Amino acid sequence: MNILQINSSARSNGSESTRLADALVAKISAANPGAAVTRRDLAAQPHPVLDEVALQALFTPADQRNADQAARVALDDALIAQVQAADVVVIGAPTYNFGITAQLKTWFDAIARAGVTFKYGPTGPVGLLTGKKVYVALSRGGIHRDAPTDTQLAHIKMFLSFVGLTDVQYVFAEGLGMGPEAVAKAQSQAEAEINAILV
Repeated sequence: MNILQINSSARSNGSESTRLADALVAKISAANPGAAVTRRDLAAQPHPVLDEVALQALFTPADQRNADQAARVALDDALIAQVQAADVVVIGAPTYNFGITAQLKTWFDAIARAGVTFKYGPTGPVGLLTGKKVYVALSRGGIHRDAPTDTQLAHIKMFLSFVGLTDVQYVFAEGLGMGPEAVAKAQSQAEAEINAILV
């Protein structure tokens, strides 16, 4: 089994979403001896944003790219290859200002490649990253679950489905900015959710 862990906090250390992603990976690994784990920390290993230079490189035919363009596309290719090789994907996803982090958005932009991770068919888009299990650990300072303020979850669900990642389970830690008691409660509930989905 190949496990890919994506940490999308802006902090490399001390992130609750990363702590929960670590817990998920540890539990999955314990149940699957010999599992290989690849960790991509998007704070420690920042990926370049999708800008004009990147778009020009991506839309230039491969055999016509200059060295800089080929190198830029290769960075995205490496992230795509990691997802393609994974049997299980674990994403640590904190909420920043009601949405996903810039780091996670950059990863989404990197792995969304027409003809590679999705294509358009007669009835619309078809995701090509199929047959994988995904776990997403969401951390929030406030409480947004099932509320209009939770734009993050809708974005994540839509994107993962778009690229074919449809077997997804979510773990929530909410109220982390509401004092020590709320933090303890959030962590306890999140750990219970992990134990429930990974029996």
